Amino acid sequence: MKTMPSFSREHDFAEHDDGQPDFAAIARSAEFVRLRKQVRRFVVPMTLLFLTWYLSYVLLAAYAPEFMSRRVTDNITVGLLLGLSQFVTTIAIMIGYRIFAKRRIDPQVKHLRDRVGAN
Repeated sequence: MKTMPSFSREHDFAEHDDGQPDFAAIARSAEFVRLRKQVRRFVVPMTLLFLTWYLSYVLLAAYAPEFMSRRVTDNITVGLLLGLSQFVTTIAIMIGYRIFAKRRIDPQVKHLRDRVGAN
């Protein structure tokens, strides 16, 4: 195994015989761990928010049919609007994650890949 340039100031990561970086060592590095924490700080709250919202919709449909069947206009009910808003919420979370990843995650990933020499 030959030694690559330092990925982290605390470690020198060796290449495998096939010329690939030691991804297990990279995954244990402080920089990668910080990156994963940053991703989790976005993903976990958004997942919990969406699951709570979705479960609320399901519970309202099951236990509050009179509320869900209230008409907003002739053919549009509260249940239909809340159901369609599930799609809007999904799209909003997806766009939010895309913006988050492009601004915060992707530059760090590129930096880490450049330091390791991974293409």
